[in-house]
Amino acid sequence: MMSTTNLIKSILSITTSLSLTQLIPYLICFLLYLIFLEQKSYLTKKRFIPGPSFVLPFIGNAIPLVRDPTKFWELQSTLAKSTPLGFSVNYFFGNFIVFIRDTELSHKVFTNVKPNAFQPMGHPFGKKLFGEHNLFYMLGEDHKNIRRRIAPNFTPKALSTYTSLQQIIILKHLKSWVEKSQLGDSIPIRVLARDMNLETSQTVFVGPYLGQKAREIFKRDYFFFNFGLTKLPFDFPGTAFRNAKLACDRLAGTLGNCATMSREKMENGEEPSCLIDFWMQATIREIEETNDNGVTVPPFSTDAEIGGYLFDFLFAAQDASTSSLLWAVALLDSHPEVLAKVREEVARIWLPESDTLITSEQLTKMKYTQAVAREVVRYRPPATLVPHITIETFPLTESYSIPKGTLVFPSVFESSFQGFTEPDRFDPDRFSEERKEDEIFKRNFLAFGVGPHQCVGQRYALNQLVLFISMFTSLIDFKRDRTDGCDETVYVPTICPKDDCKVFLSKRCTRYPSFPRVGELNTGP
Repeated sequence: MMSTTNLIKSILSITTSLSLTQLIPYLICFLLYLIFLEQKSYLTKKRFIPGPSFVLPFIGNAIPLVRDPTKFWELQSTLAKSTPLGFSVNYFFGNFIVFIRDTELSHKVFTNVKPNAFQPMGHPFGKKLFGEHNLFYMLGEDHKNIRRRIAPNFTPKALSTYTSLQQIIILKHLKSWVEKSQLGDSIPIRVLARDMNLETSQTVFVGPYLGQKAREIFKRDYFFFNFGLTKLPFDFPGTAFRNAKLACDRLAGTLGNCATMSREKMENGEEPSCLIDFWMQATIREIEETNDNGVTVPPFSTDAEIGGYLFDFLFAAQDASTSSLLWAVALLDSHPEVLAKVREEVARIWLPESDTLITSEQLTKMKYTQAVAREVVRYRPPATLVPHITIETFPLTESYSIPKGTLVFPSVFESSFQGFTEPDRFDPDRFSEERKEDEIFKRNFLAFGVGPHQCVGQRYALNQLVLFISMFTSLIDFKRDRTDGCDETVYVPTICPKDDCKVFLSKRCTRYPSFPRVGELNTGP
């Protein structure tokens, strides 16, 4: 059979002597030949695995994926369940994909993130958006080194600082939500929760280094970025994807400038007041140690690099946290017995009228509320799928090896409904001291990942959820505006209730607590 290269050379030689009309049959033949090669490649990779027997040329099943992601992934799950294999295949935009619902096979992917196996993606087209230099694509020693430098950002002292900041921002936004509800109409809180989390992330991550005008620009750019994540990856001027890519560059640049300002402050010996300060304090200490030993400046320590990694933090924390807050509201509304127990526990430990921030010690005592938060994350894991790509062909099972360059989607959502006692039931007591299902079924609780790329900020994320639940249920009376299908899941890009969680809100407490302003916090030793 003539090779593709020779066929192209033959066509090019013919074009010099033929008119456009005469060329059409050759072009059609060439197009059909490419389609044939594509289908052959797909079927060769597919082999006996459940999946479509034929895919649309070039775009595959990209349109169904973008039009209705929920339905697309539910179909993949159904295909994966159709045989004992526990996985299925599909194809879009030239990418062969493998969807994994089996927990043990998902573990195989998560624990084999290394140069000769898998690389995390963060997003199916993440490299085009984030570029090469970010946490998602780091492997081996480089990844170990950057995680070691990130660790000081999540010490008990650092988390205590963040907890205070988180509460101040949560209170500010909850008060505004109630004001928006005064006319008696229900309001969708997805965008409101996203804005609250964005301000929380800005304040916790870069605090005093982002002025009000910069925050507004930041908010606009994050909207462009977030909107482009769910669109087709057409990288042309004016497209949502291009706007997202440009916004990503601007956001990373802004965070890099914040790192520069933090460096100056920490070099003057001031106390850390936000995450970038804790990071920069440790970085400066390491640079001084290397200078004393006559070693060059350590890698991953420039302001631009740190700004890029901060953006990874923002991306990882922002939409996942918004998803969890929405599902917490929805699930507490539909389980009044759980809501009553949360309110009773919080009232024993903290009262709004105390005008004091919830301390780290008090947060630790809220055992049941913490169990509710963990069950929300299990029952509706925000990042349902964690894309990886095979760097080399990988033997997934004894009978099937995933080809090199395949997009692999271990399903955290599917694992959450395997193993646990009555997994389809929302039951916070499964995480109680008596039942300890978080330990018994630890392998199925994959919401924060496992292996070398396990979420380093999971304690911070859980604190945000517990604080929100505690304050929301104590300060506000709420009721869902229930409509048909309101609790169906949609991808935006994490999963959220279909109605954006529409609720009726009213003030519940006698008066709101009086917290200090962000700049008034004493963050010293």
